[in-house]
Amino acid sequence: MDNKKTQDQRLSYLVEAFKADSDDYRDLPTPSDPEEKRRVLRSLMNIRMPGELPADVLRVQDEYLAERAEEKGIVRLSEIPEIRDGLSIWQGDITRLAVDAIVNAANAQMLGCFVPMHNCIDNCIHSFAGVQLRAECGRQMERLRIRYGRHYEQPTAVPMLTDAYNLPAGKVIHVVGPIVRHRLTPALENDLADCYGNILDMCLENGLKSVAFCGISTGVFRFPKQRAAEIAVKTVTDWLTAHPGSMERIIFTVFSDASRACYEQLFQ
Repeated sequence: MDNKKTQDQRLSYLVEAFKADSDDYRDLPTPSDPEEKRRVLRSLMNIRMPGELPADVLRVQDEYLAERAEEKGIVRLSEIPEIRDGLSIWQGDITRLAVDAIVNAANAQMLGCFVPMHNCIDNCIHSFAGVQLRAECGRQMERLRIRYGRHYEQPTAVPMLTDAYNLPAGKVIHVVGPIVRHRLTPALENDLADCYGNILDMCLENGLKSVAFCGISTGVFRFPKQRAAEIAVKTVTDWLTAHPGSMERIIFTVFSDASRACYEQLFQ
């Protein structure tokens, strides 16, 4: 059986399995077009509450996502040019990076994005990691609620470390960035700096030598991209000065040309 046919079969199997797992969508018509079928699968994964799957379904999901990672193209650390002093800028999909850890811009519930097919990084990371990631986040949050109360939400700039499951990265570091509701303030700038510093502290504590940052808070949290880049570069540079030799590589991952330009001008 050729691999494409196998992958198509995995996709069809998973769509039916996730439909059967859902009370609301078990009768949803399954499209015949493979791209539409992929959208249905991802949407069903996006809306699923944290919890375990039957072992046979989980095995097929992992096989399917491993092949999807190969299709998208895995990017190794050696393929990412170093600008200087262990720092890099890389433009593209952070879920392709085979580094020790990638950073996820999470929300305070720490369970991923539940909006089907949303294009935020939180959605992308959970979609390609698999349902195990939301399940682990749910377990960690449940332990925190037992400790701090049932209304506990993750504070800004306090990172959470999880496995990466079907992503090429080794770990995912989830962090809640500051939200700019009205205007940018020094307190919000300090919160963003704390995000970067606390994540690097977590890398140091856990022996993680390479980390890829996303543009924390620069999406729906509305932190101005240029100022965010300035804070990111300064915080990381200061941290490296204080912790020489601690990291092999720190990558500023951007998606758009405009965001890339924000970082590039800081390295001129």
